[in-house]
Amino acid sequence: MKRIVVLISGTGSNMQAIVDACEKQQINGEVVAVIANKDTAKGLEKAAERGIATHALSHKAFDSREAYDAELQSLIDTYQPDLVILAGFMRILTADFTRHFAGRMLNIHPSLLPKYKGVNTHQRALDAGDKEHGVSVHFVTEELDGGPVILQAKVPVFDGDTADDLQARVHEQEHRIYPLVVKWFCDDRLALGAQGVELDNQPLGPHGYASED
Repeated sequence: MKRIVVLISGTGSNMQAIVDACEKQQINGEVVAVIANKDTAKGLEKAAERGIATHALSHKAFDSREAYDAELQSLIDTYQPDLVILAGFMRILTADFTRHFAGRMLNIHPSLLPKYKGVNTHQRALDAGDKEHGVSVHFVTEELDGGPVILQAKVPVFDGDTADDLQARVHEQEHRIYPLVVKWFCDDRLALGAQGVELDNQPLGPHGYASED
């Protein structure tokens, strides 16, 4: 079984979806620790209730981003993870940190990358008049939300939608595709090769694998 460490900043709903899939043996892995950069993160309580080790490591206690990431990296490494999962971890990571976990760190982003990197993705999609929106799971690299895409899921944008409407629709897809990508990784089907993402030893296109709508 693969050892998984999850980083969160808030409620940890994606973390919970992955833990559920592990407990149902849908994923050949185990979440061994959940780490948050805020001690108020509700996801820490959810993880502790499941008997998972939890840590709150506040970035406010450090003088620089580099110092924080170095301590975070050290903490993660104590668990000897095969995979590090960013699940709503609202931090821009340093290059040294991303290089250390290269090929074994995943992120989920609420847009159809490369569209709308960064924050406020749902409102930006509405402001642009998009007819579809969605979510992407990707390997983490030094470029913010710029790592190779593994899997995307699309949702429709309806007239009269608010950002909250879109967020709810996207969340449903997040909880479906993130555990699936983690399953691929834990089954040794997924890798980051020299030419990009490989699934079953076959290279994926620039926008990853489009899931079924």
